Amino acid sequence: MAGDEFSELLGQLKERSGLSYGVLGKRLHTSTSTLHRYVNGDAVPTDYAPVERFARLCKASPEELVELHRRWVLADARRGQKAAAPITADDESEATPEIEPQPEPSPEATPAPAPEAPRPRRRTVVLAGVAVAAALVSAALVANLVPGKGTDDAGGQRTVGAGAPSVGASPGVSKSAASKSASPSGSPSGSPTSSPSASRSRTAGTGKGGSAVADGATAPAVDVNPYKWADPCGPHILIDREPEQVPPPPNEPDARGWNAALGGVTGGEQMVALTVQGTGKATVVLEDLHVRIVEKSAPLTWNDYRMHDGCGGGVDTTAFDVNLDDGRPLVSPRSGQRGFPYKVTESDPEVFYIFADVRSYNVSWYLELEWSSGDRHGILRLDDHGNPFRTSGNVGRPAYIHPNGSSAWERNEYEPEVPG
Repeated sequence: MAGDEFSELLGQLKERSGLSYGVLGKRLHTSTSTLHRYVNGDAVPTDYAPVERFARLCKASPEELVELHRRWVLADARRGQKAAAPITADDESEATPEIEPQPEPSPEATPAPAPEAPRPRRRTVVLAGVAVAAALVSAALVANLVPGKGTDDAGGQRTVGAGAPSVGASPGVSKSAASKSASPSGSPSGSPTSSPSASRSRTAGTGKGGSAVADGATAPAVDVNPYKWADPCGPHILIDREPEQVPPPPNEPDARGWNAALGGVTGGEQMVALTVQGTGKATVVLEDLHVRIVEKSAPLTWNDYRMHDGCGGGVDTTAFDVNLDDGRPLVSPRSGQRGFPYKVTESDPEVFYIFADVRSYNVSWYLELEWSSGDRHGILRLDDHGNPFRTSGNVGRPAYIHPNGSSAWERNEYEPEVPG
């Protein structure tokens, strides 16, 4: 079972670390009983962030981190399927209240019309129908199967964002999204009102005609995380503020809210993590991945802030590079990696890491994933909450770091070099 495999790996990491539940709980700010439930397989975390912190605290390797994420995706989906179990006929009959017999009317009084016997039954059926609808809605939210309304030859154009998706997006970008990306104030791609933790989205498009296909040949679900950190020091973030106006750097799970509050834009290189999973019985072929440029302008002249250590672990399994400075940037596999196509199923997801590098421009961009399953195919737009990703060159910008134990930002001796 997927949940058993997930908890089994958690247990192995915990035992190997030699740390007690008490120590782990204090460092993770989590109760020991909650950790017991995770490791024993009695519960699955609703968000991956605490799982990743647990694994890193237990010194998990990059390969183990990838495998743990894969098992968590499967366990999370399995939990959603259980939560969406339909109400059976027996459940409905048990929920039907008994109808109390009505007393005989007094011959001296005017008899009141007796309530119709079927009325409580009808009411119960309606309540049962509401419960079924609620269960189905819950299952849909867990699976995040959101139909779109775009068009292409057969499968349609769909949008998948890191959080609430934009449904029915066209191959271009909305005016509001374009205005945000081109705004001189540098408002970030994510919404300023988003949660402080990095949000997730497992959203799938649909087949031709905007409805799910009975044989399971549907678009894959894609989790988009544009706030993934690639190495122990985290990314560079460009912010239009002086150091004394910038709070200490966040941990990776809190990067979205921190960036949104400060209007931060990733500088130099941005890492985007994509977790792709089938949503039906059929195998889905991931045909290709394309880069789409919305706008290019001069790089931002803001201060460069380097995130502190204690974050990522150098994960680069199934990694691809994108040079946003190119006129027509391509997704290129890193040395030793193979390119597209790939195959995914509901029980066998795939994780991709996209490293987008830029030096000479401020770029608004997104990705398009081509998929097919049998005679059906389509395109998914991958972006950040319906807005393009934003990445700006940071060459020659004033650079700052926040050393561990320090109470303030300090000027960094190293600054991004001008390309030769």
